[in-house]
Amino acid sequence: MNWHSRYLQQAAWTHDLRTYIFKQAGVINARRVLEVGCGTGAILQEVHTSASLHGLDVDPDSLSQCKVHVPAASLVHGDGHDLPYPDKSFDIAYCHFLLLWVRDPLQVLCEMARVGHIVLALAEPDYSQRQDEPQALRELGRWQTESLSRQGANPAFGAVLAETFFHAGLTLVETGPIRSPDRKRSPIEWQSEWSVIEADLAGSIPEKDIRKMKALDGLAQKDGNRILHVPTYFAWGKT
Repeated sequence: MNWHSRYLQQAAWTHDLRTYIFKQAGVINARRVLEVGCGTGAILQEVHTSASLHGLDVDPDSLSQCKVHVPAASLVHGDGHDLPYPDKSFDIAYCHFLLLWVRDPLQVLCEMARVGHIVLALAEPDYSQRQDEPQALRELGRWQTESLSRQGANPAFGAVLAETFFHAGLTLVETGPIRSPDRKRSPIEWQSEWSVIEADLAGSIPEKDIRKMKALDGLAQKDGNRILHVPTYFAWGKT
């Protein structure tokens, strides 16, 4: 699995939203910006600002890749539950597809609010409301949701994102669902998504059933009948 390619794909899903929110939040005039859970740098490398860029992640291998993709960034190996930075040391602290994966998303948001003046959560999905068509592919949605839970994620976290901002003491400026892109997935995107699906389902779903579902998905994609929608939410606020 090429995780940087996967993260770039996820970054493409939220490009328009990020452009809007970063502008509204004043990233162009910021002095210090932090990404919590920066991964391989797929988002950090696209932050257009003269501010000093900082990234934190629990995975040393991801940080090594991030250093290649964003060489000017200051990177720290650390945990979002206990950020190793002084209070209010950043103008903006943000995360992207992170909070569903952490042990205590409220604690992570509280830490982001402690170190930042403005906090952005750019994408958090709610798989409990996932939509799959044709009907034969709804089982695939259930498999993937169960797989996320087995991996330690909260697949429905997006539904409580705004509420979690409130409990973290943040004043919400704007929140809502991310508009899904109105375009057909390219063959490369489709194969990338299936690489993730196959890796996630291996060992829990019989291989023949995975192959059957992949064939059904490919046919629906080719015929233009495929609908896949996972409501995904953003929120940003101030301390």
